Amino acid sequence: MSAIAAPTPAPSRDARPGLVRLTGVELRKMVDTRAGLWLLITTAGLTLAAVAIVCAAGNAQDQTFRSLLEVAIAPSSILLPIVGILLITSEWTQRTALVTFALVPQRGRVLIAKLLAGLLLTLAAFLLCVAVAAVAVAIVNADVDDVWTISGALVLQDLLSIAIVMAVGLAFGTALLASAPAIVLYFALPIAFAALGALSFFDKIADWTDMTRTTSPITSELLSGTEWARVGVSLLVWLALPLVVGIWRVRREELR
Repeated sequence: MSAIAAPTPAPSRDARPGLVRLTGVELRKMVDTRAGLWLLITTAGLTLAAVAIVCAAGNAQDQTFRSLLEVAIAPSSILLPIVGILLITSEWTQRTALVTFALVPQRGRVLIAKLLAGLLLTLAAFLLCVAVAAVAVAIVNADVDDVWTISGALVLQDLLSIAIVMAVGLAFGTALLASAPAIVLYFALPIAFAALGALSFFDKIADWTDMTRTTSPITSELLSGTEWARVGVSLLVWLALPLVVGIWRVRREELR
């Protein structure tokens, strides 16, 4: 008489991976591909190179901690959003979405983990920029008054400037789910929008909707209430809208 195998119980909700573990997995995915790894290496290298050039060729006024920090975060502001785009789109371009969402069927939790991973990478990049700028100031020792002076609010704005572009990169990747179109449009659309802003009839609208224009003062000066309002309105266009579209797409996209 053969024994009847007991049915395998379905995994409980408590057995699903925690958000911390999922975030760690997404952080690891950033360096698992050659593109992601080399983008991070290039970002770090350009940060060091940019600061070194200013220290070697700039005048004393450019060698304060405030100025060097602004220089240091420039490469991260340009390249980190591409890492964010690839973090999202690689699930579809590398055809790993089926495995990912089979292991974690709650697609929203995966997206949250990717967003948290992007923000943690942003924080790590910013801390590297702070360290590079601080070491450069200590080495150069420029003969300038208040060489270390910078307000805490401006430091937070510097961090926010990188976090914003990373979040927008993640939003574009989520909305398009394809690496090349997302990267191209991330860079091309703001340029086209800025060109429209040069037209007189669109100038006032661009003051509130052109993210390049609204966020450009973040790293150089403390923003007023009106300027923060402009940043918020522009982010509704460049962050919230593509993110909403992307969440809708991801939740309904057919897995192959």
